[in-house]
Amino acid sequence: QLQLVESGGGLVQPGGSLRLSCAASGFTTNYRPIGWFRQAPGKEREGVSCIRISDGSTYYADSVKGRLTISRDNAKNTVYLQMNNLKPEDTAVYYCARARSITTIQAMCNHPQGLVGSWGQGTQVTVSS
Repeated sequence: QLQLVESGGGLVQPGGSLRLSCAASGFTTNYRPIGWFRQAPGKEREGVSCIRISDGSTYYADSVKGRLTISRDNAKNTVYLQMNNLKPEDTAVYYCARARSITTIQAMCNHPQGLVGSWGQGTQVTVSS
């Protein structure tokens, strides 16, 4: 049974940093992309960043480019999201997700419906002074 467990969320001041972790278990192949998504109150869930596990290729939403970095540690089956220079508008529940099948990282981040096979439970990130 595939499981995705996020950790690392919390309260941080504007300009601060957090590192989120997504620990995956229960699967044997590493060819399906994993991504980070977020959902703020009253807003739709949006793709933040996705990574191709096989070669580490990455995709970022325009709103986070230059501030967030996605990476993976295949030996630990863990994907990270380093978040720097955080802004109040980054406040949201952050979810990691794994693709249902082989797809592009751009498609997974921009059109997760139908492409995501598994979601984590989410971790809250609050950026406030």
